[in-house]
Amino acid sequence: MTEDVLSFSEFVSFNLAILVYFLGVRLNRKIPFLQRYNIPEPVSGGLLVALLSLFVFVALGTEISFSLHSRDYLLYCFFTAIGLDARFSDLAKGGKPLLILLCLTVGYMVLQNTVGTSIAAVLGLPAGFGLLGGTISLVGGHGTAIAWGPKLVNDYGVTGAVEIGAATATLGLVAASLLGGPVGNYLIERRGAKPEPGSPEEVHIIGIETDREADTTVTHTGLMRSILVLNIAIALGVGLQEALDTGAGLDLPVFVCCLFCGIVLSNTVPVVFRKMTWPARSQSLAVISDLALGIFLTMSLMSLQLWTLAGLAGPMLLILVTQIVVSALFIIAVLYPLMGKDYNAAVLGAGFAGFSLGATPTAIANMTAVTKRYGPATQAFLILPLVSAFFVDLANAVIILLFLGG
Repeated sequence: MTEDVLSFSEFVSFNLAILVYFLGVRLNRKIPFLQRYNIPEPVSGGLLVALLSLFVFVALGTEISFSLHSRDYLLYCFFTAIGLDARFSDLAKGGKPLLILLCLTVGYMVLQNTVGTSIAAVLGLPAGFGLLGGTISLVGGHGTAIAWGPKLVNDYGVTGAVEIGAATATLGLVAASLLGGPVGNYLIERRGAKPEPGSPEEVHIIGIETDREADTTVTHTGLMRSILVLNIAIALGVGLQEALDTGAGLDLPVFVCCLFCGIVLSNTVPVVFRKMTWPARSQSLAVISDLALGIFLTMSLMSLQLWTLAGLAGPMLLILVTQIVVSALFIIAVLYPLMGKDYNAAVLGAGFAGFSLGATPTAIANMTAVTKRYGPATQAFLILPLVSAFFVDLANAVIILLFLGG
């Protein structure tokens, strides 16, 4: 059967993503399971569209393709907003939990690669194949899988590494989206991690309490101010990424640099210009952040080409199923107790499921779904993006090389 491609333009794709998001909202309201286990709305709607695309591909041989250029900008907006809302004083308060989470994350990455390479060894496959079922595709995601694929093919004899890695990352993203909510719900309802009563009505921005003096309503001037500051920080972040790449050979993701620039701006500009109205932790910035995350994740999931998973070999599926079980057990038995056995630890568990198998935006969406139901978790939203965005990519490169034997 000849394959045809049905492509949607950027304008159509962006607006379809909004419709799909509302579809997810409706599904969550109508299906108790989705609401009970805190499945994010973009996941509900996005996966349904991905399944419909799969049906069209199988039945008609037509590949549905969405334009995703605006998705990158939405990702930059979201992480920059996290940076703008971060304060050094908050980081100091959360210093010990941040260090513990970082150590747990590095330890888990070693465990994830140990699981992947051990199963590969038992099945008589090269270590590189096991790493594709480890941090290369899961913690690393599509970008890392595509970047390491050619090296695994040329130097380590892993045939089809790029395709297997991309398909594994896709399935990992789906698993991450579906695992976080139930894990968080289990820890809260069954392990006694319910939040303390009081202040669920407080305004919070992606889990961070709003300043009393900040804007408490959304205004057109507040939105314009937030957009301007976001774009300035993004421009600085893009410039920083290019400078680090060309000057130091350090190829950090652009969103990491945007996050860093947002943190720097919010901790310097308001101090120097005390009379300036700064958008950090305002309702206007919160609206932009929520919009960016919702549409970004919706576009990511509805554009999944699930038929590419057919290329996964049986051994890789075995590795993936094992990794999902290991992730859930690690969160419940290790991360949750060591992070304090409290509500923030439970929300962190939902987020950890998101980026240990998928990506940081998935982690934030998982945590947001939990906090919408139970209340804000300031510490969780503060430390997880710093660990998953700043430290993971650097640690991952070192760990992968160690498992490949240098």
